[in-house]
Amino acid sequence: MKRQRSWLYILFWISISFATLFPIYWLFVISVKPAVDLFTTPEVILRGIYWQNYLDVLNDRTLRSYMANSLIISTGNAVLCTTLGFFACYALSRFNMSGKESIFFWTITNRMAPPAVFLLPLFLLMTQVYRIGDFTLLDTRLGMILVYCTFNLPFAIWTLRPTVDGIPKELDEAAFVDGASAWKVITEVIFPLCRPGLAVTLILTWVFAWNEYLLAATLTNFNARTLTTGLSEYVTTTGTAWGIMAAISVFTLIPALIVFGLVQRHIVAGLTFGAVKG
Repeated sequence: MKRQRSWLYILFWISISFATLFPIYWLFVISVKPAVDLFTTPEVILRGIYWQNYLDVLNDRTLRSYMANSLIISTGNAVLCTTLGFFACYALSRFNMSGKESIFFWTITNRMAPPAVFLLPLFLLMTQVYRIGDFTLLDTRLGMILVYCTFNLPFAIWTLRPTVDGIPKELDEAAFVDGASAWKVITEVIFPLCRPGLAVTLILTWVFAWNEYLLAATLTNFNARTLTTGLSEYVTTTGTAWGIMAAISVFTLIPALIVFGLVQRHIVAGLTFGAVKG
């Protein structure tokens, strides 16, 4: 009976893995087929590989610019949100501020709201309020990095707070007794212990910024346009370039897989750190 349950358990996870990975495999199949073959009878097993779609993407200077924008914006936003979130969580955890729970809840409400609600206020802020002469934040990398903080910073605070709370305050007190400054306590005591949580926060905020479409499509024109918004340019009145769109989609998966691979050993530890306090 126990052996039968083990086999059922294995078959269950095989089925879940297949259902999860098959769309990615099918995306790759579409990306390596010429346009003519896409409208024939679907074939699950590849009989030939057509690399021209990938070559067209790599040789397109505009798409390379979009990819660079996505990398810069996502990385800049992830680093900024993780850094600010870490300091905010330290303040919420270590200082007895009045109404700090209300402050924490207020930051989370920004994450709960749909992005479309912020479109008009953000557009007016970028074009009218934060304007210096002819310079505006609209269609700039810096502007998009700050825009994504609206949603990613509350998430970073929510993710990092259990990690910081899980570090005993006695460590801070011992460091202060030894003559350490507040900055040394943060950088040399708290920060090293928070690395798993920081790694998880960094990767998740990076992925959120990398995959975001609505704000990027509305608040950018060309200079700061991201790779995800570039997909829409291949849906035209004369037809849809499915092969090139699939190739671009595969390219959007690669950086995320690389980042996940670099910090995967921290993910489980970061998600469970501070969950149990002794």
